[in-house]
Amino acid sequence: MVGMTLVLPIDPEANQLLLRSPLALLTGMVLDQQVPMEKAFSSPYVLTQRLGHDLDARKLAEYDPQALVALFAQPPALHRFPKAMAARVQEVCRLLVERYDGDAARLWADPADGSELLARIAALPGFGRQKAQIFLALLGKRFGVRPQGWREAAGDYGDPDVHRSVADVTDAESLRLVREYKQQMKAVAKAAGAGSAARRTNVPRT
Repeated sequence: MVGMTLVLPIDPEANQLLLRSPLALLTGMVLDQQVPMEKAFSSPYVLTQRLGHDLDARKLAEYDPQALVALFAQPPALHRFPKAMAARVQEVCRLLVERYDGDAARLWADPADGSELLARIAALPGFGRQKAQIFLALLGKRFGVRPQGWREAAGDYGDPDVHRSVADVTDAESLRLVREYKQQMKAVAKAAGAGSAARRTNVPRT
């Protein structure tokens, strides 16, 4: 990967793993839901320590599922939902083996354009459109993976000079700004949900 400008406010060795291991980076993105960003992207490093070696898609795809859950659940747990996320990581690794010869970097190697790359990412287990767009933005902004039209394919997350996702984090201050943005979005969504509920309550019954 080129660029390598991702710098999260986490353990330096965890950061270095994200930079040198495409599978660790992808695993961090898999785990980046319902836990703090730092937790998600630190966990691949903790997992390598528990495994005793770097992450390997083939080995993880074939790993005993219960044993993998035990590694995820071992205190401190790698995720708020260790059982579900251990299974998700294993599903992703199996797809990498089936489609990309077990090499995570091949997922984003030589796509025709940004739309194709987005489609590849969105095909991963657990990756909806928004999550796929964030990972596409992360690859483009921090790792120099920039096929034609990548910013457009990444949607709002591809915009330059914004703080919306992990793609925009380079230090503690940018992380703070991303957190503020996410809190604002949650507040907007909550208000919209409350408004919808109120409208449903006031709908005349016939």
